[in-house]
Amino acid sequence: MKWVRFRIKTTTEAEDMIISTLYDIGLEGAQIEDKIPLTPLEKEQMFVDILPDGPEDDGIAYLSFFVELNEDDTVTLMDEIYTKEQVVANIREQLDDIASFMEIGDGTIDLDETEDIDWINNWKQYFHQFYIDDVLVIPSWEDVKSEDSDKMVLHIDPGTAFGTGMHETTQLCIRQLRKYITPETELLDVGTGSGILGILSLMFGAKHVIGTDLDICAVPAVEENCQVNGIAPEKFDMMIGNIITDKEVQDKVGYEKYDIVVANILADVLVPLTPVIIHQLKPGAIYITSGIIDDKESTVVEAVKAAGLEVVEVTYQGEWVSVTAKKPM
Repeated sequence: MKWVRFRIKTTTEAEDMIISTLYDIGLEGAQIEDKIPLTPLEKEQMFVDILPDGPEDDGIAYLSFFVELNEDDTVTLMDEIYTKEQVVANIREQLDDIASFMEIGDGTIDLDETEDIDWINNWKQYFHQFYIDDVLVIPSWEDVKSEDSDKMVLHIDPGTAFGTGMHETTQLCIRQLRKYITPETELLDVGTGSGILGILSLMFGAKHVIGTDLDICAVPAVEENCQVNGIAPEKFDMMIGNIITDKEVQDKVGYEKYDIVVANILADVLVPLTPVIIHQLKPGAIYITSGIIDDKESTVVEAVKAAGLEVVEVTYQGEWVSVTAKKPM
């Protein structure tokens, strides 16, 4: 089996934005090379206490995305066939767009091929159990320690396409969800991925969850993660499609049906999503958004207000922002 690697030279500050943006075009499982020192939490998750002094952080990062090559030397992204050159051109377009509002450094794109590699599983050595406040998040290949037996435990196997819950944006959403969920909550999760937000919402006491995603791989991912967490299949339903542009998806999701809508997506997606999703919210319902880099906060707040929603709270973690709003009664 052969793989093509798209390797981007950029800045450490632009890492998250580029990874999130390229994920939306089907490039997943980024391999990051930089000289940023590990934080104490990262050392703990990697079971490393003391590391030798490394090179000084120079602000440069290399992001590599691996895609399996088809027999005809094309690649498949989001169920569509592309030449390698078309993918490079699409990456270039996305990088130029990001460069319009933040520094991305060189932004050069290198292309090469490699033989069969086990990158799909190698990343697991870096993902270990961790806490989000008092919730223990643990991958499927680890066991719960005896001292954690009394804690709320989220078992998660994110696979290669979806997040683990470690990112600040996910944690911001989780904290907001916990504030507003009741036993009667009907929740819509836009951009479900591995189902972390929906599953935790059910564990927090929500009545039912609908998830939407563009990636068909989200369906088995959610099914598997529901099963390992003891979530009944009828509690979490998945729909595949673009709720922003697809009227059929909007109709299936339903109107004025949800007590909470959560969307952990990029700001550039939240802006067109918000005036659509207001129709899915019940009067008085809560709209929780995240995935917002700090300099995009005002953009999302303005979009929320323009849609007729009232901003209830803005919360922060690192350079990321969550905006929580309410639909008037």
